[in-house]
Amino acid sequence: MSTSAIVMMAVAIAVVWGGLVATVLWIWRHPEHPEQDPPA
Repeated sequence: MSTSAIVMMAVAIAVVWGGLVATVLWIWRHPEHPEQDPPA
């Protein structure tokens, strides 16, 4: 593989894994609270 292909592959991997880590951290810091239905 050429150097540019290796660099592009590394950037793509960093974007995918970085997005995954950012999403996990966001969900961990901002959990969804389940809606409480009022008793009928």
